[in-house]
Amino acid sequence: MANTYETMLVFSVANGDESVTALVEKFKALIEANGTIESIDEWGKRKLAYPINYETEGYYMLVNFSCEPDFPAELDRVVKITEGVLRSLTVKQ
Repeated sequence: MANTYETMLVFSVANGDESVTALVEKFKALIEANGTIESIDEWGKRKLAYPINYETEGYYMLVNFSCEPDFPAELDRVVKITEGVLRSLTVKQ
């Protein structure tokens, strides 16, 4: 049985636009391979509320998707080991 989830990802913009584009594509492909993407809302580059690792700007991406209940743990694991991700949050809708 598939559940619906919402994930907010904040990527570092310190390494340039190419690295941000690569991260966006990586996570789109990962979610598509393990579930169904309902919508992707790329907010773009925005000022952070507070500095994270001495960075004051980040690239925001919001993804709504449905998948099996075990995939969000795997997504969280991949997010934690990926260089260039400042913050992430996944919630069940």
